[in-house]
Amino acid sequence: MELKEHLKKLDDYLWEIPKDARDGMLVPGYIYASERMLEDIGHDRSLEQLTNVAMLPGICKAAIVMPDVHEGYGFPIGGVAATEWPHGAISPGGIGYDINCGVRLLCSDLEHKDLFNKGEDLAKVLYTHIPSGIGKGGLIRLSDHELDKVLSLGAGWAVENGYAETNDLDFIESFGCLDSADPSYVSDVARKRGFDQLGTIGAGNHFVEVSYVDEIFDADAAEVFGLRLNQLTILIHTGSRGLGHQVATDYLKRMVASMGAYNIHLPDRELACVPFDSIEGQEYFKAMSSAANFAWCNRQIVTWEIRNVMKEFFRGRESELKIVYDVAHNIAKIEDHLVNGNAMRLIVHRKGSTRSFGPGHPEIPVHYRTIGQPVIIPGSMGTSSYVMVGTSGAMEKTFGSTCHGAGRRMSRRAAQRAVNVAVLEKELTDMDIHVRAGSRRGVSEEAPTAYKDIEEVIDVVHSAGLAHKVARLKPISVIKG
Repeated sequence: MELKEHLKKLDDYLWEIPKDARDGMLVPGYIYASERMLEDIGHDRSLEQLTNVAMLPGICKAAIVMPDVHEGYGFPIGGVAATEWPHGAISPGGIGYDINCGVRLLCSDLEHKDLFNKGEDLAKVLYTHIPSGIGKGGLIRLSDHELDKVLSLGAGWAVENGYAETNDLDFIESFGCLDSADPSYVSDVARKRGFDQLGTIGAGNHFVEVSYVDEIFDADAAEVFGLRLNQLTILIHTGSRGLGHQVATDYLKRMVASMGAYNIHLPDRELACVPFDSIEGQEYFKAMSSAANFAWCNRQIVTWEIRNVMKEFFRGRESELKIVYDVAHNIAKIEDHLVNGNAMRLIVHRKGSTRSFGPGHPEIPVHYRTIGQPVIIPGSMGTSSYVMVGTSGAMEKTFGSTCHGAGRRMSRRAAQRAVNVAVLEKELTDMDIHVRAGSRRGVSEEAPTAYKDIEEVIDVVHSAGLAHKVARLKPISVIKG
């Protein structure tokens, strides 16, 4: 389907597919991209998927994609869609299989020089102590009762059980817990997949990365976030593991079977949805919220593991690791926004998109409220990552959302064919980047060449006012599944 011919340029970084481009579109599609990046968009089905999303019942304003957009399941990855609460649609494809996949940033009181010539050693130790890989379990084995508590309390369970410091929850989106969770709607199959996976990162693009602050763009925001030049930092990127994947699988099947009863007809069954206030919609939302809580607890246990490793590795130089922020990028949340000047309560789907709330929003931690929410955008293995800050512009334009990473430009299979792992590993080592991974295939799939240029993605969202640059992080030690 050729949709590029319908594109209209609204400004230097915003393009529109009008709602009359395809029958069934209820709102236009918005694409945030530079003119050069736009040339690459359309090599997969992401634009077609964007127009499909514009057909969701109850969708408001526009279906939106970020410059890291690429084809996903149903929704394009890098997509945002808000439907009217409570009757609008909720779609598992708009959240993704890895419910509450997200990123956490830790900062230390150590500097880059403290890791001089020891990056490879630290990578080895972290790889030994943080379980990674497909289906890999951790040291914690949860009983049914304790799993219920994790699904209900999220990161709060880690506090109760000694895996968190007292103020950790203050620096996690939603304080690490959605109170809409109800574990009774999580299937036995999903529970069995999650009982031993706390404190694990899994495979794919998930990672733990030790990096350092290479450049600061906004000194005031950096100071508030506790970031300084040459400071050692740690990024954690993982989600709800097999439990979340199974929740998505269970409810996608159910919604495919239920759509007809609600007279919902969409061009792609991967976009399966039901009204939010339907029985199926409510049960999915409660199960999704439970999986989101599992993910926040998972990142908290990984944090505990990292704190233990760093304390042992830097013996004689005690280092405190503080959470700068933890933010989801695969989730649906109930939020209040202005749409065409009218206050509306919405079901905001973010699928590979990061929340980017501007200054003054009540959901931002008090410590950050005057400047805006920290936004953490990881690059690909071997490239920089960015700390940004949310803006009032994002609140007006994208329901408080921005990009979530570089975005794939090459499929995993294509990357396996194109990348020589031995050459890549040498290139990374020459850059003083030390990678430990469970498989050579995992390294090839996550090669920097498989991803878009993170610098260009960041420039677009910064220039478009969806988030502003605060600091750049450069990797040293990378752990992957």
